[in-house]
Amino acid sequence: MGYLYSFLIGGGICVIGQILMDGTKLTAPRVLVVLVTAGVLLQAFNIYEPLVELAETGARVPLPGFGYNLAKGAMEGAQNGLLQAITGGVKAAAGGITAAIGWGYLIALVFNPKSVR
Repeated sequence: MGYLYSFLIGGGICVIGQILMDGTKLTAPRVLVVLVTAGVLLQAFNIYEPLVELAETGARVPLPGFGYNLAKGAMEGAQNGLLQAITGGVKAAAGGITAAIGWGYLIALVFNPKSVR
């Protein structure tokens, strides 16, 4: 059942993003910001945590999961002081950020990226 929940929740998040891109005049970068911000807001009200417990990576991998991870790290850091509240989100998301940069660099080396005009 875990795979099914992961697929349904993660797929539903992706469908919402696609609907925002196709049904509105929002550009892809703006939709990305909306989804990350939605993850932060949902975690701030403790709504996203139950989704993560149910769907696990299906809720952690899409963009709202990144926002959730930032907010959760900041909230946990805030219990230890202001500086940890500021740095907690980045510490919590450091692994994902590092993976994204590393894989992006590797793909750029393997393939010849071209700018689109």
